[in-house]
Amino acid sequence: MDISKSDFAQFRDFLEKVCGILLGDNKEYLVASRLRSIMKEKDLAKLSDLVTLMDRDTRLRESVVDAMTTNETLWFRDSHPFKILQDRLLPEICANQKTIDIWCAASSTGQEPYSISMVLDEFKRKNPGKLTGEKIVATDISSSALEAARAGTYDQLALGRGMPKEYIDRYFAHQDNRWKITPNIASRVQFRMLNLLHSYSLLGRFDIVFCRNVLIYFSSDLKKDILTRIHAQLKPGGYLLLGASEAMSDLPDLYEMVQCSPGIIYRKK
Repeated sequence: MDISKSDFAQFRDFLEKVCGILLGDNKEYLVASRLRSIMKEKDLAKLSDLVTLMDRDTRLRESVVDAMTTNETLWFRDSHPFKILQDRLLPEICANQKTIDIWCAASSTGQEPYSISMVLDEFKRKNPGKLTGEKIVATDISSSALEAARAGTYDQLALGRGMPKEYIDRYFAHQDNRWKITPNIASRVQFRMLNLLHSYSLLGRFDIVFCRNVLIYFSSDLKKDILTRIHAQLKPGGYLLLGASEAMSDLPDLYEMVQCSPGIIYRKK
């Protein structure tokens, strides 16, 4: 599929308007690879025809956004955020309360929220009675990613991407050449569809927010808006964890940087 500069610009504007993702220059190859099957199914020759059709077909629009936003993810990605959660945040928070609420934004196919649930389970096993109520709200814009996450079944290749062997034995059941997350890990996680451009007010308030490896796709203004609205969802003294390549900027009145060596997290002021 050949994409003209004008068609690419039109599609890029559309994508940013509906989901906030700002495609970089010369990403025509990415659009072509992600949308090839949809274009073929709809018998469309030009990207501009697809944009026109999406204006009156909401289901098609959802499919296109789905195709452009579904990304690969890993278990315990970057490792240190989960160590920080286990060794610093849970002991600190559980010194004052026995419940915890965590929001995992852009949760994709479930690896991150289920990794968080496993950390909570490990903490509870080692600290009986310290934590008696946990809730993880996991949100994503992709309906297909959420469907896969709710199913909680993964092939051997997916499990090989960051999952410790002892956790496979402890937290998965082998079913028909796939591995299913155990009910005690899955039950803590509530999956919901959410576009980060829309309101967060119905999600609730959180002790910790994981918003990792998604802000890199947004403009600086939109990133600032999202971080400001996440601040409103954090409980007093709550923590925000960003991706390894993401940094807080221009919001010194809202967040205090906390060095964890390795890793940086942000406390709500």
